[in-house]
Amino acid sequence: MSASTSFAMLDERIQRFLWSECWEELREVQEKAIPLILPGNRDVILAAATAAGKTEAAFLPALTYLLKHSDGGLIVYISPLKALINDQFGRLERLCDNLEIPVWAWHGDVSSSSKSRFLRNPSGALLITPESLESLLCNRGTSMRRVFDRAAFFVIDELHAFIGSERGKQLQSLLHRLDTALGRHVPRIGLSATLGDIQVAAQYMAEDRDVAIVDAGPSGSSLKVMVKGFEQRKPAEGIREGPETARAAVEISKHLFRNLRGSNNLVFPNSRSEVERYTHLLNQLCERSGVPTEFWPHHGNLSKEIRTDTEAALKQKEQAATAICTNTLELGIDIGAVQSVAQIGSPPSVASLRQRLGRSGRRKGESAILRGYQIEEALDAKASLAAKLRFGTVQTAAAVSLLLDGWFEPPVAHGAHFSTLIQQLLSVIAQNGGVQAADAYRLLCGPTAPFASVSKEHFGELLRHLGQEELLMQDSSGLLLHGSLGDKLVNHYTFYAAFSADEEFRIVAGGKTLGTLPVDQMLVAGQRILFAGRTWLVNDVDEAQKTIYVSPAQGGAPPMFNSSGGRVHTQLRQRMREIYGSDKVLPYLDATAHRFVEEGRSAYRDLHLGEIWLLDQGRQSLLVTWLGDAANEGLACLLMSRGIVAAAGQLGVEFVKGKRTPTEIAEVLTDIGHAEIPPVDTLLADAKNLLRQKWDWALSPRLLRISYASLNLDLDAATQWLRNLEVRDARSDRG
Repeated sequence: MSASTSFAMLDERIQRFLWSECWEELREVQEKAIPLILPGNRDVILAAATAAGKTEAAFLPALTYLLKHSDGGLIVYISPLKALINDQFGRLERLCDNLEIPVWAWHGDVSSSSKSRFLRNPSGALLITPESLESLLCNRGTSMRRVFDRAAFFVIDELHAFIGSERGKQLQSLLHRLDTALGRHVPRIGLSATLGDIQVAAQYMAEDRDVAIVDAGPSGSSLKVMVKGFEQRKPAEGIREGPETARAAVEISKHLFRNLRGSNNLVFPNSRSEVERYTHLLNQLCERSGVPTEFWPHHGNLSKEIRTDTEAALKQKEQAATAICTNTLELGIDIGAVQSVAQIGSPPSVASLRQRLGRSGRRKGESAILRGYQIEEALDAKASLAAKLRFGTVQTAAAVSLLLDGWFEPPVAHGAHFSTLIQQLLSVIAQNGGVQAADAYRLLCGPTAPFASVSKEHFGELLRHLGQEELLMQDSSGLLLHGSLGDKLVNHYTFYAAFSADEEFRIVAGGKTLGTLPVDQMLVAGQRILFAGRTWLVNDVDEAQKTIYVSPAQGGAPPMFNSSGGRVHTQLRQRMREIYGSDKVLPYLDATAHRFVEEGRSAYRDLHLGEIWLLDQGRQSLLVTWLGDAANEGLACLLMSRGIVAAAGQLGVEFVKGKRTPTEIAEVLTDIGHAEIPPVDTLLADAKNLLRQKWDWALSPRLLRISYASLNLDLDAATQWLRNLEVRDARSDRG
């Protein structure tokens, strides 16, 4: 490392440690980061592939900074996962032990005695989750200045996992509150392997300051991709699955068993129930073959002990292990290198696929390996539009295509985030023993504060409604205090999390529960959903009981209702359209998947989906938009504001046409495109299922609608599509 100027900047004790660890050179991200971080006076984002050395790129110069300053400074490492903290604790402790710098883990599983020792001398490296940081501010508010007075850096790991989420807004607020309490800005270092738009990330990190960016680009490893198709019979009406429809899962399991056994891998189905199914099938194959069990489950509903066993199995080298998992193993928990990643069904997003794939190909000279598996229904006379288009296979192909191009979704950074504002307001009151309304507004909603988009009018409405809900009260001096309910909730351990656990809706027909379904878009009576192989009409939605009451729908094509739990970006749908309209052979598809794509292309041509924007489906019509979910849902809202029952789907927006002719429909769409966008209150007046975030229940109806629209609707893109539609039709008429 004699040629490395960055290595020479590090403290000699750190240099000796790196030599003893047989480091031959610094990675690119480390070379670039060290001179930027070492002065300790600016915010820095480190973007590099998984296992590119981002953690060391942050800590080597940060620790050198502490060693140069003899006042016992503090580095605060913030992680989205306790398991990631535990991993980093082991890595940092080895390094810091030689430096005589203490390392502290702080989360719910850490002993109170360890926490007390840190509080007596808050120095070294503190590894903490946002929830634990929230707890510190709430319960030790008066001592926060002393605890963080010597803070030199805040290191935010997996930065992409925070941006745009309620948890991310919480973290923004916590850091802003600490800066305010300290009377100075503590430099922030963000680490991520998946940032679709680094400028958005920079704005998240520091709204009013310049941020230095180190973008080391993708890893140098090559990528091997294969997508296999499997065909299965459609389940009989009213039956979710039988022996014939389960055959594809059995065949996928056999292929996984043949190709994964004897090595470490990750397999990502798209639900917890599918994790259980494939783990069971694969371990059955182990048993029948008389070989040791190699397949382990990992998802959020499993106990901590089971998840820990899976992680330990992946780390140990004596026996091969493959985890069947949800996104719980998507982030940077240290499970060692894996040989390959398998994705069953369409990935939730291109960014997610990239994050997952970063686990493979980490050893020098090895390729990253991605195996995709897609199940399609056998076509018959009653095949749905999605089946004819082979929608899942083409969506997977489009995701792989964008991945190979190096594109992935940018973080969603907009939104009012009223739910987290409620939590932070209650937290500020707990921290300070009360707060004046004007001071709370300046702290949380001022020009450079995390909730700067919230107006005084909306803040006042929020305070009044929180008073009605007994979350807040105001004393004679105007001081805001916890109300009776607020006091109870703030003093419960669940308060510190800004997010709520994912919940599914029960589907009930004729008093009988049909099952549960995750629903991530608004619902209104009159919409149709597809469930258990049948089409159902939504009669009512009970949000408090998380129940959708349905009855069998008569006639019409099955809806292309998106209930995957993910939000699809417009760029992905546009790439799907390109694939449908092309005759290009996609080399990463096997023969069956290739046939699926060709069948989808044939249906695309037969239905003229490259030219038309309106598809007649009997009692319903479909606006073919090729837009993402946020724009489609916005367009559905605009239609509903005109009394048209509409719902966003995978291909566009489905609506009940009634007696309207295509010409009359075109006139309505033209009128909507030219009209001013109605107030959100009007657009969402009849909408149900708007309670998404933890504290949404405490919002007034108007603020709830504003919050939902700000986070889930792209009304500008919807309106632009309508205007482009008119231009296209006008050109067609002239032709």
